[in-house]
Amino acid sequence: GERGRQRERTAAMSSTLLERTRALHEEIERSERLVSKDFHAEAKGHASRLAQNHRVLQCVEGIRKRSRELLEIYADEDGSRKDEVEGMAPAGDRVFSVFYERLKEARDYHRKHPGLELPSVDQEEEAFLQTTPAVDFSGEEANGRFLDLHIFHRTFTNSQKFGKKDVTYLDFLSTFSDLGLVPRHSKVNREYKAYVEDLVAYLAEFHRKSQPLAGLSDPLAAAEKEFRGKWERNEVVGWEDRGLGTSGDRTQAVVNLEDFETAADLEAVGADKIKEALVALGLKAGGSLAQKADRLMQTKGKSLGELDRKLFAKGGKPARDEQDARRRQELSEAVALSETKIGVLLGLMESTLSDTRRQVEKKATSTYEELVADMAELEEQEGGGRAGDDGGGGADEDEDEDDIVYNPKNLPLGFDGKPIPYWLFKLHGLNQEFKCEICGNFSYWGRRAFEKHFKEARHLHGMRCLG
Repeated sequence: GERGRQRERTAAMSSTLLERTRALHEEIERSERLVSKDFHAEAKGHASRLAQNHRVLQCVEGIRKRSRELLEIYADEDGSRKDEVEGMAPAGDRVFSVFYERLKEARDYHRKHPGLELPSVDQEEEAFLQTTPAVDFSGEEANGRFLDLHIFHRTFTNSQKFGKKDVTYLDFLSTFSDLGLVPRHSKVNREYKAYVEDLVAYLAEFHRKSQPLAGLSDPLAAAEKEFRGKWERNEVVGWEDRGLGTSGDRTQAVVNLEDFETAADLEAVGADKIKEALVALGLKAGGSLAQKADRLMQTKGKSLGELDRKLFAKGGKPARDEQDARRRQELSEAVALSETKIGVLLGLMESTLSDTRRQVEKKATSTYEELVADMAELEEQEGGGRAGDDGGGGADEDEDEDDIVYNPKNLPLGFDGKPIPYWLFKLHGLNQEFKCEICGNFSYWGRRAFEKHFKEARHLHGMRCLG
C-alpha cells in the first residue's frame, strides 16, 4: 500500500549506513507503539480478537526482521560502518566538501521525488489498527472456532490398514486423539505415516492461524528434541523396540506366559485377553479359543524373529534382513515423532477440540432453521469491533461471561449453545438409557433416538453381520 511505498522511498534516501540504522530504529519503535495501542483497546468478540492478534503478529515479525538487519550492521564485518563514521570527521579542508556532497544527495533525491508528502503518523497508525488481516478458514472452522477433520475422518474410515468402518464423525472426534487404539503392527506402513503427517500439518497450521501469538515460541521444536533423546534411549512408549518387532515384552502386561505350562492352561485366561496379547505382538488373532491359545503359547521363550512368519498378521512380520530392519526403523521413527507432535498440538487446542465436539452434537440435533439462526448469530458476533468503535454495543459486553456455560446436570445443548431446560429434558425422556445389543451395547438416550437408530448405519451393519 501507500505506507509501504513511502517506506521504500525513505529507504532509498537512506544512502548511508547510519541513516539506515536510524530508520530501522524508528521502524522498531513505531511497531512497538502500534502493539501498545492495539492491546490498549480491548477487542470485543472472537473475530476482533483474532484480527488484533494477527496485527500484533505482523508488528512482532517486523521487529524481528529489522532487529536482525541491525545486528548485521552493528557486526560490521566488512568495516563499512567504521569507515562511514570516520568519514564524518574528515581532517583539514575535507570538512566542507563532505558537507556539500551530502547536501547534493539530499537535493537530488527531492528533485527526483517532487511534492513528497509523508502522511500523518497518527492517521497512519489508526488506519493500520482498523485493518483486518485476511486469514483463510473453511466454513466448518467458523473463523477459527472449530476444527475441520472431515477429510481425516474419511481417510480413517476408508483405510483397510489402520482404520475402522462405520465410525461416525462424532465418535472419530472423541477417539482420534488416542493413537494407542490403533494396533502397532497397523502403523508401520506408508499409508499411516502419510495420515499422521498430514494431521500434524493441519493441526500446526490451524494453531498458527487461530492462535497467532502462541506460535511465537515453537512448541514442536522442544517436543522433537525431547523425542530424539527418548528414541535413542528406547524410552518412547509403545516403540521401545523401535518398530522392529523383536521384543515380546509388550505381552507381559497382558498375559505372563511363564505362569502357564500348556495351551490348554492358557485358555483359562479368556479369549479377549489372549486376543489382546496376540494383537500386541502383531500375530494373527482369529480362530477358536484353542487356536489362539496355541498360537500365543508358541511365543513362550522365543523372540519374534524366531517364530514362523506364517503366524504374523499382515504388516506385523519382523524384518527379514538388515536393510529391511533399517527401513522399518526409519519409518517407525517418523510415525512415532508425528504421533508425539499430534499429542502436543491437541494439548494446546484442548478447548477447541471440546468446542468442536459440542458443535457437531448440536448440529446433529438441530433443524435447518435453527442452524441458519445459529450462523446468523455467529456472523452478528463477528461484526463486533474493537472497544470504542462504532457498532461495539452492550451486546458484546457479556460475551466473555457467556463463554462459560453452567451445566452441572450435563444436559444436551440447544441451538443457542446453552443447556436445554430440565423440564424439556424430562419431557422427551432423555434421562432414559436404551442399549442395543446388536450395536454392541451402544447406549441411546431417549425413546426417539432409540427408535431412530434402527435405520442408522451402525444397526444395519450389525443386522448384516447376524445374517
